[in-house]
Amino acid sequence: MTFIPRDSSQDRQPEITAEGEARIDAEGRLVLPDSLREQYGLVPGARVHLDTERNGLYLRRTTSVPAKVYIEATNNCNLACRTCVRNRWEEAIGFMDEATFQQVIEGVSTFTPVPEIFFGGLGEPLAHPDIVRMVARAHKVSPSVALITNAMLLTPTMSHDLIEAGLGTLWVSLDGADNDSYDDIRTGAAWRQVIDHITAFRDARGTSRPPHPELGIAFVAMRSNIQQLPRLLSLGHDLGASRFIVTNVMAYSEALCAERLYTPAVTTTRDMPATPDFPLVTLPAMDLNPTTRDALYRLLRTRPNLTLGDRKFEHQRSSCPFVEGGATAIAWTGDVSPCIPLMHDHSSYLDKYERISRSYAVGNVNDTGFAELWHHPDYVNLRQRVQAFDFAPCTLCGGCDLSADNETDCFGNPFPTCGGCLWAQGVIQCP
Repeated sequence: MTFIPRDSSQDRQPEITAEGEARIDAEGRLVLPDSLREQYGLVPGARVHLDTERNGLYLRRTTSVPAKVYIEATNNCNLACRTCVRNRWEEAIGFMDEATFQQVIEGVSTFTPVPEIFFGGLGEPLAHPDIVRMVARAHKVSPSVALITNAMLLTPTMSHDLIEAGLGTLWVSLDGADNDSYDDIRTGAAWRQVIDHITAFRDARGTSRPPHPELGIAFVAMRSNIQQLPRLLSLGHDLGASRFIVTNVMAYSEALCAERLYTPAVTTTRDMPATPDFPLVTLPAMDLNPTTRDALYRLLRTRPNLTLGDRKFEHQRSSCPFVEGGATAIAWTGDVSPCIPLMHDHSSYLDKYERISRSYAVGNVNDTGFAELWHHPDYVNLRQRVQAFDFAPCTLCGGCDLSADNETDCFGNPFPTCGGCLWAQGVIQCP
C-alpha cells in the first residue's frame, strides 16, 4: 500500500474535507490527510504494519519517527515505596546534567513533528534541582510536555513554577483514597500533604476550560488496595483529574507476589486464532449487574477470544506499548533505551520464578546524537523485531532456564528478548 500527498499530479479525486477521512485515488492508492500522515510518522519509505479486524483495517504507527521521549531527570527519589524496584538494586544515584539534557533537547528537536517529552523513569523528577528549567526548555521545542510525580515535593510554589514553565500534563501516583491505604504503600509519604498539594495545583490552574495543565492520576492496583479504586476515581474527579491510568503491581520482590491480581491473566493461552479449542465468542452490549455478573465472570475466566459486537473485548496480540507508541527512554546518564523496563538492571517474579532483566542501551547521547541513535541499524532492527513480536511465550510456559532472564529464548532470539515482559501482555502500564 502506497501513501502519497494529496496534491500529487496523479490525484484526480476531490480534496479530502474531513479530518477523519481517507480516500482511494484513481490508481487504487490510499490517500490520507497530511496532518494524520505527519502525526503517525507515515513518511515516504516507512514500513507500516497492518492488522485486519472483522469490519476494518488497523494501520499501526510506523517506527520510523519517535512520538514520545521519556526523560529520566534523576533516578533519585524522596520515598521508599514498598512496590518500587529501587528496593532491590544497587545502582549509583545521579542527576541528568546540563550537557546531557542539552544533547537530548537538540536531538529531539530535529524530528518533525517534535515528539512528546515525558519526564519520568525510575526516580522522582521533582527531586532534580533544575526540573522547572528543564520543563521550560522542553516546552520551547515540544508541543506536549508531561511529568509524573509522587506529589510530596509538589509545593504550591512548585505548582506555580511548573505551570508557568509550560507543563502540559501532570501525572500523580496515588495508590489509595485514604491515609491508611496510601501510607501502607508509600513509605515516607503523607497522604494528607499529597492531597493538599494536588488541591493547590488544581487551584493554581485557574478556571480555564478545558483545565490546563491536565491532571492525571496513576493507580497501582493490588489485592490490598483494589477496593479503593472507586473511591479514588471520585476523589480524583474532585481534585480536577481528567485522566486515570490503572496498572498492576510489578512483583519486584517475593513478598509482592501475594499482591498480584493477574496470575491467571498471564498464564493462560493468548494470541490464538478461533478454533474449536479457542472459540470466538461475540457478546452483545449487556448490563453488568447481579443477574449477569456470575455468568460473565465464568466466561471471562475461560479466556476465549471475545468480541463485544464487532470490537475485540480483550487484547489478543502481544505487543510492546513503547515501540508501538513510538516511544524511547533516556536515562539520567544519557543512555538511550527502547523502553523504561530496559533502562536499568532489575529482577522481578514471573509467576513464581524470579526473572533477571538486564538493561539495554543503543548508545549514549553524549557520544552520538539522538537522531543518529534512533536511525541506527541495530535500533531499527530491534524495533522491527519487537513489532513482529516473534518471541517465546515465557508468560505461558511453566518456566525454564531460558525464561529466567532476557538474554535469549527458546526461539533463538538474541538479547534483549521480550517474551516475559508484562508490559507487552497489557498487565503493566505507564502513562
